[in-house]
Amino acid sequence: MFGFFGKGKKVSSPQKQIARLHGMAIKYVTERRGEIEEVVGKGGSLSIRDGELLVFSSGDIVMRANTSELQVSELLSGDGVILTAPDLAHGGQMRSVIAHYVYYRK
Repeated sequence: MFGFFGKGKKVSSPQKQIARLHGMAIKYVTERRGEIEEVVGKGGSLSIRDGELLVFSSGDIVMRANTSELQVSELLSGDGVILTAPDLAHGGQMRSVIAHYVYYRK
């Protein structure tokens, strides 16, 4: 009637959100283990190959997961992403890592 109730936010599909991650440079990767959040890698990138998301950091594959099983949540600050999935690089163990993006001035 008066435009108070707009159409709302456009929600992107999970596959679009995952595809957007390809090629993102990351500053560091953390993982929460119990009550402690540990840095598991510094520097690197996110890459999608053959239906798998690869998290490269510190010259190693920190996490490898199928995109079909991957849950992606952006940090509220927009500075990173939380990735939760069974990790194929570590025996299929369910892991949740946080990849913090490199900040570039525009």
